[in-house]
Order: sequence, then C-alpha cells, then structure tokens
Amino acid sequence: MSTSEIATVLAWYDALNERDFDTLVALSSDDIEIGDADGAAQGHAALREWAEQAGVRIETGRMYVHDGVVVAEELGGDPGAVASASAFRVVHDCVTSVFHHGDLASALAATELTEKDLKS
Repeated sequence: MSTSEIATVLAWYDALNERDFDTLVALSSDDIEIGDADGAAQGHAALREWAEQAGVRIETGRMYVHDGVVVAEELGGDPGAVASASAFRVVHDCVTSVFHHGDLASALAATELTEKDLKS
C-alpha cells in the first residue's frame, strides 16, 4: 500500500506544480484539511484558493511512509537552503490532509515517523 500512498502524494505535487487545480481537487477528499503553523482550512474550495494563491513549484526529496501517513521533504531552490516538509494523510488513494512544516525534523516528529520509514 505504501507505493500507492507515495504515488498519490507525487501526483498531488505534480498537479500543484502544473497548476492543474481540477486534478489537485480530484486527488483530495471533499473535506481535505490543509494547514501550517499559522492556521488551517478545510474543503475543496479552501484547497483551490490556497493553490491558486500559492503559485509555488515544489521539488520533493526524501519520502517517508507508514500506515497512510506520508512525509515529503520539500527542497529549497537555493543551495544550502533549509528544506521544509509536508505531512499527508492518504486514504484510498485520496489526500485527506496536508500540513506544512518548516523543516523535515518537525514533520517527522509530528507524525512519529522515523528513518526506518524512509522509502528509496
């Protein structure tokens, strides 16, 4: 099942990067929760609004997965930049929540994933 969960998250990032908001929404549950340290929102309308305003392009690095939780390292564009990370909950090939963390260590701690959950 972990391959499917990682594939779902990678497809989600691809849709975000390509600004394909219809696919992004299709890969997300109706009640998706999106958030970061500043707050959270819920639902397809909130996801679409965030994605349209964000205008980001994210390159993923290391991926960790266990029991439907995926942590994806998000690489910065500048050499030496600190990588951030997002924690996803994936259920039946659908993202039900995504929470952005300022760094990989915080995302791993919040999800209780460890290096043993790293996928190559």
